Amino acid sequence: MIIDSHQHFWIYETEKHAWIDDDMKVIRKNFLPEDLKTVYQENGIDGCVAVQADQTLAETDFLLDLASKNDFIKGIVGWVDLRASNIETVLEQYSKFEKLKGFRHVVQGEADHNFMLRPDFLNGIAALEKYNFTYDILIFPHQLGTALELVRRFPNQKFVIDHIAKPYIKDGFYDGWASLMKAISKFPNVNCKLSGMTTEADYNNWTPEQIEPYIQLVLEAFGANRILFGSDWPVCLVAGNYTKTKELITNFIAKLNSKEQAAIMGNNAIEFYNL
Repeated sequence: MIIDSHQHFWIYETEKHAWIDDDMKVIRKNFLPEDLKTVYQENGIDGCVAVQADQTLAETDFLLDLASKNDFIKGIVGWVDLRASNIETVLEQYSKFEKLKGFRHVVQGEADHNFMLRPDFLNGIAALEKYNFTYDILIFPHQLGTALELVRRFPNQKFVIDHIAKPYIKDGFYDGWASLMKAISKFPNVNCKLSGMTTEADYNNWTPEQIEPYIQLVLEAFGANRILFGSDWPVCLVAGNYTKTKELITNFIAKLNSKEQAAIMGNNAIEFYNL
């Protein structure tokens, strides 16, 4: 089964989606399950994990509603304020929804480099394990050191790094990112999504050859059993189309055996998110 481990839905609003700048104007519109279903039929995708794009409980409820009406949405990664004093109560309420698999915070947008090590945030992360919730780590490379400390503190918590920690592919920066990714991969509770790479390169001029060293590093560091294919649709449309995004991965992993390919393209996501 082929599972897209990372995509988004939204009803476009100028203020809410202000992060969609002029260079990304192609995605300034609604993206809903009926749009994605067609894309999946064309590309042989069996299901997906829908990930939050807005930091509100309303966003989590919006995704839960879509998942309840569309079988191909196998799981969702929502948002809760992990810093909230009533986090246990909130998590208990959300634990009743079978398709809600975990949570994410847009840490890449936080000015404090040590945001993930604040006591209130750590308290929220500590509460996730009790309810079997996963946590998606969305960061830039300069925040990898903090992520390293976070995963060390919670060896039993399931973590996955979104978008291979968003290396600055367009600028050719590699070494610092690579050394920290190798370090964080040593923790067996950490997985990594092969997603969001074309949009870290030059939108209009990226080539597979430019991105492949980054994929190779992730493969060597995490191994085929801890990396997950994700499209980052519809954001990926800024730098191409769904087919190109998928082929970047499938062409690269063609050198692996069939079991490893199946793991990356779906089985790892099924296991990680308990789909």
